[in-house]
Amino acid sequence: MRKNEDVLDDVLRFLICPICEAALHREGGSLRCLNGHVFDIARQGYVSLLVASRRAHSGDTATMVQARSDILATGYSADVADDLAATVSEVFAAVNADSCVIDIGAGTGYYLASVLDRLPGRLGLALDISKPALRRAARAHDRIGAVACDVWRRLPVVDQAAGVALNIFAPRNGAELRRILDPAGRLLVVTPARDHLSELIPRLGLLTVDERKDERLAEKLSPHFELVERHERRRVITLRHKEVAAVVAMGPSAWHADAAALTESIGRLPGLVQTALSFTLSNYRPAEH
Repeated sequence: MRKNEDVLDDVLRFLICPICEAALHREGGSLRCLNGHVFDIARQGYVSLLVASRRAHSGDTATMVQARSDILATGYSADVADDLAATVSEVFAAVNADSCVIDIGAGTGYYLASVLDRLPGRLGLALDISKPALRRAARAHDRIGAVACDVWRRLPVVDQAAGVALNIFAPRNGAELRRILDPAGRLLVVTPARDHLSELIPRLGLLTVDERKDERLAEKLSPHFELVERHERRRVITLRHKEVAAVVAMGPSAWHADAAALTESIGRLPGLVQTALSFTLSNYRPAEH
């Protein structure tokens, strides 16, 4: 495994200073631009390009990230990762040879690592605001550079850097996604389908999937992207109580659920619980300006 700092050296050509948008270079344990802005590289290997005066939500907590890592290790989303990797492999035959894969809201880097395994020699950028997630993303693959940034703001990424942009259960800024994407590239968006975890939602009082999710997604992206294709992946899985708790703890319901009440509700479930995993993969191309 290469050192994380060496990977950051490789991906520097895709990054810009978040303050003045100048190019960055590494000096020891920091990234610097010619205008004197300095960004320290964390000892875990990621670099924060967050601007102190603009900081917002800190993202997923260490508990949420641990839960996600635990459940992904069981193969929970392996079919989604396989779908992404297969689609990306096709796209990269047509894009700039120097472009990378950028995962916006990358979390632990699980999906980005799966994609890079199918793309020998390609580099990946994992963008997220959560430091616990980025600590894992920096170690998820020896071709991932992990960067802390606010995905709602201008991304610290050069124009047209990405051959493919991934957006998996994460916020999306259509204008910025369009800016960083190669004209021949693709934006791949994964969202939960309407019946995702449908057997658990009423029993545990979880947040429901918006019935207008596809419509709202189109509204956000349509000025900047055109839908190429969309398909749904659905399967039924069996979970133990520990796995149910991890599924809840890693998702948006974790921000709203009362921990004691949730533990009590999970305890009332059968020892083995079946539920649907239902995801939608949407493939977009940049709209012509």
